[in-house]
Amino acid sequence: MTVWEVSKQLLIEYHERHLKICKEEGDKDGEGGAYGNLGNSFRMLGDFKTAIEYHERHLKIAKALGDKVGEGNAYGSLGIAYRNVGDFKTAIEFQERGLKIAKEVGDKAGEGPGAAYGNLGVAYQNLRDLKRAIEYHERGLKIAKEVGSKFLEGMSYGNLGNAYESVGDFKTAIEYREHHLKIAKEVGDKSGAAMSFYNLGRSFEVLGVLPKAVNCLYSCVRMLNIVRHDLKGKDEWKISYRDVQENAYTCLWRVLLKQGKVTEALIAAEEGRAQALNDLMELKYGLEANYSQFHAREESAYDLFRFLPSTAVFIAIDELDIVFWVVRDGKEVELRKMKLGDNASMNLKDFLKSLILTASLEIGVRVGVKCEDRSLDKPRDEQVAIERSPQTPAKPVSFELNALRMFYDVIIAPIVDLVDGDELILAPEGPLGLAPYAAFVDSNSKYLCDVCRIRLIPSLTSLKLITDSPAGYHSNTGVLLVGDPWVQEIVIQGKILEQLPCARKEVEMIGRIFNKKPLIGREATKDEVLRQLPTVAVIHIAAHGRMETGEIALAPNTTRASQTPANEDFLLTMKDVTSAQIHARLVVLSCCHSGRGEIKAEGIVGIARSFLGAGARAVLESLWAIDDEATLEFMKSFYSYLVKGISASESLNKAMKHMRESDQFSEVKHWAPFMLIGDGVTLQFGGWE
Repeated sequence: MTVWEVSKQLLIEYHERHLKICKEEGDKDGEGGAYGNLGNSFRMLGDFKTAIEYHERHLKIAKALGDKVGEGNAYGSLGIAYRNVGDFKTAIEFQERGLKIAKEVGDKAGEGPGAAYGNLGVAYQNLRDLKRAIEYHERGLKIAKEVGSKFLEGMSYGNLGNAYESVGDFKTAIEYREHHLKIAKEVGDKSGAAMSFYNLGRSFEVLGVLPKAVNCLYSCVRMLNIVRHDLKGKDEWKISYRDVQENAYTCLWRVLLKQGKVTEALIAAEEGRAQALNDLMELKYGLEANYSQFHAREESAYDLFRFLPSTAVFIAIDELDIVFWVVRDGKEVELRKMKLGDNASMNLKDFLKSLILTASLEIGVRVGVKCEDRSLDKPRDEQVAIERSPQTPAKPVSFELNALRMFYDVIIAPIVDLVDGDELILAPEGPLGLAPYAAFVDSNSKYLCDVCRIRLIPSLTSLKLITDSPAGYHSNTGVLLVGDPWVQEIVIQGKILEQLPCARKEVEMIGRIFNKKPLIGREATKDEVLRQLPTVAVIHIAAHGRMETGEIALAPNTTRASQTPANEDFLLTMKDVTSAQIHARLVVLSCCHSGRGEIKAEGIVGIARSFLGAGARAVLESLWAIDDEATLEFMKSFYSYLVKGISASESLNKAMKHMRESDQFSEVKHWAPFMLIGDGVTLQFGGWE
């Protein structure tokens, strides 16, 4: 096992402590080195933006001190990070600066495969200058042998394997990758071994040697699971790591499908879905996985299907195909596909993002700007800014059919003949986690929610963990109602947030049902909400929500004279929720954007996911900014059914129907944002104090 795999968590904590000490003692050289080490650590976890920031700090200090070696190392590290975010020209510029300095100071290691030559080779390979890429990798291999570094030698073989595959020489590529795998095993480099197995599997897939491809890819996934397990206690690190390794899991289920192994492919796709969330849930339920359980999970994976209460559809995306595994009666698995035309002008995930944006515009809501009443403005100042990975925003696409009809044809039509019963459980991938399923409309202008109830789950494993949670884990009594928190001290984009009078009426109405006084106004502080979160069976929050993640604005904990409250004083963050031990059966987030979040390989990473990960059994969320008055009416209807012992899933469906039949709130934008994730929980009312 490499030093990075021994414990990335401990390394980052060590480097942060080292940085603090260096700052306190005025040790600028040590401070620069600590920044560089932190940058490398975050890069290994896939957090390239943070890595670049740390390496730039290292570079600045190295230049100020005249530390040429440190300057060269910083240039090289920046080159790697920029290559990781796809800026290959900038990457080459930094690597060439680093190479020049390495030659000046006689730093062979700085020239080698783990530094300038190797990284230049990879960058040129990404630019399709394959001749130059191979030349640099061969120079790197030569230096690795000269300095006697087996680890760097293995890295060079792997780089050469990738370059030769790019020129179509698969035989040579496989030979080099086998060299890399052998060395990675010798030195205990599990990440390197996983990469070698993946690259070998991909080569065998292209050559049509599918049994060898499957064996290699299974070995890759086992290695990745073990490496992920080393990232104990850091959800955000696991999310980043899963993002980096996305192709390995996709490649495995794709090759299994090519062999006609439909159920095995579903199991492989499922294993890669919502991994970090499942780890959180296992931890909360006292079922934290160990190494042996990874293998046991594979052997018992067929049990995933037996508990399903109705038709479940697991959806995956691969290049031009949307793949559907439909599980009926907890045992029958059928495969369907929807293919995006080969002449498509964008990849499938971008197409789906654009379709969601177009649907939002047609519905009359916007997913990227402030809208209606319960939304926090898009943050622009330092106080409320949320840093995100660089990404190209989706653009609306013009369709002959309206987008909701298009969604039906793309997602529902391929499987409609397999849907039995009155509830449909969906486990969507990527951007499909943000689609307004209830409003999908068929050729007869009939909404999907008129045909069946819809419930979303992050993965089959997530639902099974909830279903199999320890008896007595989820509370049967206790209610936390939070409405219209005092936000007159919170300034966003130079404006004070507005109070939400209908949110206040909403929780007062629910309070009468449960005979419970809600937290309103100044009482709804962040500290008080966090104190009560772990103790109740039902959580209902009606407040402003942040559009990127759904994080919630509560009343500030403290009032400091002439100072605007800081984020930590009022904002209920994903980390706050994940750190709590929640026992709620139902969480209702009656806030704008509470179902939104970053689209990652892990799934939709936002506040709703955090409540599930903290132990909640089910979460009712909203996909976009919601109108204050409409939401009050919606919740009146929802709770009127819930109090009768009707499940949250059916109560949601009935509340949607009530809104559609009303005179004032029949528009899609008023009833379609709400979505239930997790269990279709039923509450037993009485004794709720």
